[in-house]
Amino acid sequence: MKIATRDAYGAFLAEDAKANKDVIVLDADLSKSTKTAEFEKVAPERFFNVGIAEQNLIGIAAGLAAEGKIPFASSFAIFAAGRGFEVIRNSVCYPKLNVKICATHAGLTVGPDGGSHQAIEDIAIMRSLPNMTVINPADAVSAKALLKSALEHQGPVYVRLGRAPVPICHSENTKFEIGKGIKLKEGKDIAIVATGIMVSRALEASAKLDELGIKSSVIDMHSLKPFDNALITNLAQTTGKIVTVEEHSVIGGLGSAVCEVVADTCPVPVRRMGVQDTFGESGSPDELLQHHGLTVEDIVKVCKDMVGTPSEIEFVENTN
Repeated sequence: MKIATRDAYGAFLAEDAKANKDVIVLDADLSKSTKTAEFEKVAPERFFNVGIAEQNLIGIAAGLAAEGKIPFASSFAIFAAGRGFEVIRNSVCYPKLNVKICATHAGLTVGPDGGSHQAIEDIAIMRSLPNMTVINPADAVSAKALLKSALEHQGPVYVRLGRAPVPICHSENTKFEIGKGIKLKEGKDIAIVATGIMVSRALEASAKLDELGIKSSVIDMHSLKPFDNALITNLAQTTGKIVTVEEHSVIGGLGSAVCEVVADTCPVPVRRMGVQDTFGESGSPDELLQHHGLTVEDIVKVCKDMVGTPSEIEFVENTN
């Protein structure tokens, strides 16, 4: 079963957030696409479409938060993080207001909308802001759980959500915590640290590596800020090799965050898989991931290149 994380957002608003009378949902004229229309159906008196005015969207949200409300402000990630940046910086993060920015249609898998609409730098932008929490759910289960955590968290939160349906890779019993990654699989040869929609692909790649005799740990790093430094340090110490996988630029995103940690605590080789300092283009989600080297097969190849064959691993271990 595949469900888009934006659909999980709509379900969260309609099922969970509606019970909190302080929750107010705002949208910049994209409510059917962002799924905030689901909240409008159940609580129309607490839903506001501000029109195609993303800076105003964030400014109104900041004002509502200053009066004790909990605003959820939504638009496409390219507009929420891009056009709204200065107001997010000065009107939300600087005074540390309780605004939840839930940005949909992030990353390459916006697909045919093309490079102008594919936000591949939003994590980097939001990570750089003091007081901002940054969350990137992998599937519908984690999206609903982490949105609940965002609602309960006091302060600014940026939640990155996708357009395309993605496989479920978490159980309903999984415990999610802001600031803590989740180890989905244990392996001693290499660690694959993924975020967002790439987590399911990392799991598929790990299964293929098993067939080759290469044992890999798989991490869902849903919290990009605060970051789980302790988990990354442990992975570096136990595996000695890390691959990061993200549907985002390799500059400033997950790969950068991992490199920042290992440089300080346990320097090991890190390969960053993501968008290599270029813009996206039009195409289907699968075509774009293939073009940018983000398929399951690409992850397998990078891991094999870093680890070597099982016979090579055994030879190195025997000579140490």
